[in-house]
Amino acid sequence: MAINYNELPSVARDFLAYMETIRNKSKNTISEYYYDLRIYFTYILKNVYQSNKPINTLTPKQLEDVSLSDLYSFMTYLSRERKASPRTRARKVATLKSFYKYMQTKAKVISKNSVSELDSPKIIKDLPKYLDLEESKHLLQVISGKNRERDYAIITLFLNCGLRISELINIDIDRIKNDTVTIVGKGNKERTIYLNKASLYSIKNYLLVRPVDGVKDPKALFISGRKQRISRKTVHIIVKNNLEKAGLDTNKYSAHKLRHTAATLMYRYGQVDIRTLQKILGHESISTTEIYTHVDNMQLREATNKNPLANITNEEKSNFTDDN
Repeated sequence: MAINYNELPSVARDFLAYMETIRNKSKNTISEYYYDLRIYFTYILKNVYQSNKPINTLTPKQLEDVSLSDLYSFMTYLSRERKASPRTRARKVATLKSFYKYMQTKAKVISKNSVSELDSPKIIKDLPKYLDLEESKHLLQVISGKNRERDYAIITLFLNCGLRISELINIDIDRIKNDTVTIVGKGNKERTIYLNKASLYSIKNYLLVRPVDGVKDPKALFISGRKQRISRKTVHIIVKNNLEKAGLDTNKYSAHKLRHTAATLMYRYGQVDIRTLQKILGHESISTTEIYTHVDNMQLREATNKNPLANITNEEKSNFTDDN
């Protein structure tokens, strides 16, 4: 669905502009705000005001008068009719809170804010899914085809550096310096990623065959078949195709799961402390990174086996004497 800002109320357009230019939110985040608000406005206009008018006719007064009961009805609609997950509903609550706060404190077009009392759905955090070491090696081994060098470099960077898709597709060649690359993460925050031997080798091999003539974005590291910066969709397809070649479940694994894999392998085998892992992954909160400390069953098993009582069994009870 294409974005059409003109279909939104003017105060919503101003909000999106504010979040993009003042709060420096990424394009992906702005798109999420747009779709969340569009769904909300459509529901409110139809179900609260029983109107078939375009959503850009909604006024700040009408938005202010939406009650807490109306808001919970909207959440029920998201859950039952749109089958939205708790995580998706929580994101929409966050969008509405940001939007209504903007109307009240920045635009000053409303004085009452019912959304401030809206509770967010509780999210049960699942343990991240990831490939084990042998599965990761096998995935790299099966990569083939005319774009082998490019695809190998992409998957190698996912598995070694824990990049997000948006970070990977936006890498520019001139941001690679010696064994580092500067990337732009969430919130347009820059961070430096250190490239290990495997990453440097894969990039070097890819650059030997990377298209040069007719490339629409000469700075882009990864180029598509159309000679333009590679897209998120294409990266998803590349990862899915190679996961299938490796015999791995594409319903279980994805490009983002390769990021989880990198984090888990670094934590398990590299003995990387949680603060360092936080910086590598670009997590704003340490609590987001801490999930990787709970997925390493091998370490849990080893810790239990190192208990000094681990080898004492009933068979050894004859070694004990009753001094009483």
